[in-house]
Amino acid sequence: MDITTKYCHKEMESYGQCVAAHPSTWQQHCQDLKMKVAQCTSSHPVIQKIRTDCSKEFTEFERCLLENQNSPTSCSAHVARFLGCAETVDLAGVALNPVPQPS
Repeated sequence: MDITTKYCHKEMESYGQCVAAHPSTWQQHCQDLKMKVAQCTSSHPVIQKIRTDCSKEFTEFERCLLENQNSPTSCSAHVARFLGCAETVDLAGVALNPVPQPS
C-alpha cells in the first residue's frame, strides 16, 4: 500500500475515504474508485515491475481480501509478505516519475 500511495496518492486517498465512509458496503459503494486505483497502479512502471516480481505474494493478498471482505485486517500477514517482497525489487532502469496519463 505504501508503494501505491507513493505513486497513486490522489486515487488512494479518495478510495480510502470512501471505504471509511461505507464500512459494511464499501465493495459496492467504492467500486468506481477502486477501478481508478487499479488503473493508476496498472499504468505506473514501478508498480508494474513490483507486481510482476511479486505476483505470487500479491495474488495471495488479493485472494485473502476476497475471502475476508468483512475483515480485511485479517490479511495483515499477506500485506507484510507482499511489502517485504516489494522492498527487494531492483528498480534500476525503471522510470520513477513517468509522464502521467490522462484518466
